Amino acid sequence: MSFWDAAAALPTVPLLCLCVALLVAFGFEFINGFHDTANAVTTVIYTRTMRPTPAVLYSGVMNFFGAAMTVVVGTAAVAFSVVNLLPVDLLAEANSNAALVTVLALLLAGVGWNLGTWYLGLPVSSSHTLIGSILGVGIANGLWNGAGIGGVNWGKAGEVGLGLLLSPMVGFFCAGALLLVMKRVFRDPRLYAPPADGDAPPRWVRGVLILTCGGVSFAHGSNDGQKGMGLLLLVLIGFLPAHYALDTNNPGEAKDVAAAVGPIRAEFEKHKAAVPPALDRDLTFLSTVLDGKDSFEQLSREADDRWAVRQAIFRCRRAVAGADLPPELRAGLEPHRKTLAGAIEFVPIWVIIGTAVALGVGTCVGYKRIVVTVAERIGKSHLTYAQGAAAEAVAAATISVADVLKLPVSTTQVLSSGVAGTMAANRSGIQGATVRRILIAWGLTLPACMTLSGLLLIVGRVLIG
Repeated sequence: MSFWDAAAALPTVPLLCLCVALLVAFGFEFINGFHDTANAVTTVIYTRTMRPTPAVLYSGVMNFFGAAMTVVVGTAAVAFSVVNLLPVDLLAEANSNAALVTVLALLLAGVGWNLGTWYLGLPVSSSHTLIGSILGVGIANGLWNGAGIGGVNWGKAGEVGLGLLLSPMVGFFCAGALLLVMKRVFRDPRLYAPPADGDAPPRWVRGVLILTCGGVSFAHGSNDGQKGMGLLLLVLIGFLPAHYALDTNNPGEAKDVAAAVGPIRAEFEKHKAAVPPALDRDLTFLSTVLDGKDSFEQLSREADDRWAVRQAIFRCRRAVAGADLPPELRAGLEPHRKTLAGAIEFVPIWVIIGTAVALGVGTCVGYKRIVVTVAERIGKSHLTYAQGAAAEAVAAATISVADVLKLPVSTTQVLSSGVAGTMAANRSGIQGATVRRILIAWGLTLPACMTLSGLLLIVGRVLIG
């Protein structure tokens, strides 16, 4: 069954709400594009390497390809780091109104904060915005249902939070250190002085700056694009849990999961370890319900039935990767963990392409406010060629490593911190007032978005009864 068929089966009001939620989700990614454009194009514009229009078009194209690369790589681990922040059982409740309120609350909070900070010219983190909104609705949902703050996957939140906390420090110190190394290796004084009016960088420097601009844009697309995919998946799971609980578009997935049950048990026996009781129950359930099934499409279309299979697979996947298992056993179970993950962690092609288009087009507009802040108001002097290259090279490398580690990081924070690090290393001086405003905005983003999305959810739940 395609998305269109599944959506057409919804009653009129939920269908309209789904359309609104998808438009807002794509809108968030569009805003993310023009909010974060400055991260890539600031250096090439302010070093006169490229004119503004071709610079933002180039950045937009590279953002598109970075996000679309998910199709080639075949995995979207960062997207599911976002999805798994919120126990998606909250979105699969029988009460579709509750799912609607949850999704719209986190979307509106994220869009509102991003637009407000962009208008003020503050380079805040879209990652913090999205994650804060998700945490806010998770906590508010838990409190509303009398479950305390258990409505959030705090283990995953800790992993994500660590990446967001460490990445700006990596940007600051590594960009500063790279600039100092460059001063020892490349002696041309023009690289370390602000360009005079009418000056253009040497040809090889221009090539490096264009390359680093493209690298930051591509890395931003690959990381932030996946966050947008994760946001869209939350919408789809909330409104169409029967269709998006399991990968019904790949025949053979059900057979592969059923076939993995025996080898998982065999690995435990091989290492003389007892199968944990909870895992044993889930494996038995899966082997029974998937017996003779070639595709998940053959399961009942009832949301509860497919959701039960999905949750059993999710628990099994988590159990076979448990830190309490012996390393040799975990290594033997790894191929089967990937089989289980493939059945529930999938991103439809139309979501990938739609996100890539929204991010790429958004990148091409609205860049001026934040470009001015990053280039003119962080340091006390004009950005130099070497500073631009160092900050962008470190940003691109940091985000690429985060992709490998499956962590969502903030391109804004990494690059802004990198610029500040190069200003400090170059002894150019830092404008304290601007840096304080940026730090305050960074510090407020997470709690503000948590509060805003939580309040929106509570108001919505009150209104719908």
